[in-house]
Amino acid sequence: MESRRGPLKSAVPSNVVSPVRRCSRTACGRPAVATLTYVYADSTAVLGPLATYAEPHCYDLCAEHSERLTAPRGWEVVRLLDSSAPARPSGDDLEALANAVREAARPQQRAAGAGGGRTADPMEVARRGHLRVLRSPDN
Repeated sequence: MESRRGPLKSAVPSNVVSPVRRCSRTACGRPAVATLTYVYADSTAVLGPLATYAEPHCYDLCAEHSERLTAPRGWEVVRLLDSSAPARPSGDDLEALANAVREAARPQQRAAGAGGGRTADPMEVARRGHLRVLRSPDN
């Protein structure tokens, strides 16, 4: 006996289901940017870049929830860096950059012995700030 209804239709219309993975936290609809996995044997929570596909034992988190993540008492949180995302400069990076700019802006000391205690390199032809021009080893 043939059904008069035609092919089965999904209970949820396909235009309602989003292809974007959402945060696993209750009542949060923001897009997921990180995946949380618990390693129970090591009492560790590992937060890394968004996994390639959703797995039942992992939790996808949005940016806000991944930044505010805390682990249970006695557990360690390991945050893996996303290599595709640009790294944010640290205070040390910014200080090193400022020091390099200051050194490059200093006037050049041409007088002999004005190298600030540096030993003269016989291969060094010229210097501009922290950059050096070296003589070719063939010469």
